[in-house]
Amino acid sequence: MTESSIRAVLEEQQAVLEQRLASIRRDSARSHSADSADQAQERENDEVEDAIGIETEQSLRAVRLALGRLDAGLYGICEGCGADIDPGRLEVLPETVLCVKCAE
Repeated sequence: MTESSIRAVLEEQQAVLEQRLASIRRDSARSHSADSADQAQERENDEVEDAIGIETEQSLRAVRLALGRLDAGLYGICEGCGADIDPGRLEVLPETVLCVKCAE
């Protein structure tokens, strides 16, 4: 993959994650039902949404860091051992910072 295609993939991931996070935040801000049974279900849903929100924030952070590494000329270099990360791994996980060996 070329640098411009890598950047395009990462920027697309960033946009999708930002939209997902905005949607989660909107859902979290809604008010709850006055019915206690409905409130219990809504609170369970809130917990799930919170977990998804945290995961989305972590993914977004990883994508932004990958874009920063791309800008700095460090993209594709393993943060664990300094070796080049296999291009196939980067195609599957463009935000990865570790080669397969260091990830294990």
